[in-house]
Amino acid sequence: MRMRTRSRARALALAIGAILAIAGSWSCGSKVAPNRPTPGPPRSYRMGFSAIPPKADFALLIQSLEMWRTRSDAAIMHISPPWDTLLAGYSADSAVIKLHVDLANYFKGTGRTLVVMIDATDGLNRAADAPELVAKGRSLTEPAVQLVYRRFAMAVDSLCRPAYLGLTAETNLIRASAPPTLYAAVKQNANDAAAAVRAFDPTVQLFVSVQVEVAWGRPSGSFTGIATDLADFPFMQAVGLSSYPYLGGFAEPEDVPLDYYSRVLQGSGLPGMVVEGGWTSQTVGGIASTPAKQARYIRRQVQLLDQAQALFVFQLTFTDLDLTGIPPGTISYFAYCGLVDVNLSPKPALAPWDSAFARPRM
Repeated sequence: MRMRTRSRARALALAIGAILAIAGSWSCGSKVAPNRPTPGPPRSYRMGFSAIPPKADFALLIQSLEMWRTRSDAAIMHISPPWDTLLAGYSADSAVIKLHVDLANYFKGTGRTLVVMIDATDGLNRAADAPELVAKGRSLTEPAVQLVYRRFAMAVDSLCRPAYLGLTAETNLIRASAPPTLYAAVKQNANDAAAAVRAFDPTVQLFVSVQVEVAWGRPSGSFTGIATDLADFPFMQAVGLSSYPYLGGFAEPEDVPLDYYSRVLQGSGLPGMVVEGGWTSQTVGGIASTPAKQARYIRRQVQLLDQAQALFVFQLTFTDLDLTGIPPGTISYFAYCGLVDVNLSPKPALAPWDSAFARPRM
């Protein structure tokens, strides 16, 4: 199984970068409100998405943001350092101001709690460095590259001011698939970045994410947990959870154990936060699914979140992704996780999301 879950924005980043740079001018008015089901019991978690539109179209971006603004109380930015520009000598502060500050301010200005996840490796191939580094013959194993990353993390924290800052993604998957030298660099890099950020910001909550399917040994192994990750990243104040159970061999949402999140967190003393995840609504790569099955997963996930008393749940994509013009590849496995389709028409999964969001927060 190839569980490749880099920030999904990566496949579209070049196309939508200019759009996101002017996010600060977006309207805050809402034209499309969710149906308001009868509230259920209180929920422990905030809910949200990232700003990935179905395609690089400003009107669709605005419409999708307006659609999910009223059904979220948090937002996440999954980002990677712009290695080409940073290694060319462009300052980290300038890069963050150009690429991310306006969007961060938009999210916070519309009342959402902001979480930022910085990805240090290639999320579509956790065995490798970021593709921009590979193309240049560079690697995170180099102290000079780690210094660039550290400066970028400090700039993200100081300029975007997230409530939670993730310093590397899917550490257990990197450890399982990458060369030991790369994992050692990831470990050193994250710990050094945490110390650098903490030196000037005592309030931001720091974390890394783990891949839940890997922690459970899916699809053919046994449960291994995250003890190594907790030991290797002792600065963690929460555990980020990345989970796509359909990629881990689960045929039906109801097959996912109720303690799927809580068992991973057991003994850590830390709260959990789902920083990416979902279930495809279409059959992809031999994995059979339907819109109805995706809706059943959202209902099941709510049960997993309640069991774990989670802090957050994020879907990176509110909409499906329009793959027109995008070469076939791993991104296809995640293209149909949206709660609305590429035309922003609601799918059955939107209703159970709205039902969960209607619940008061603890």
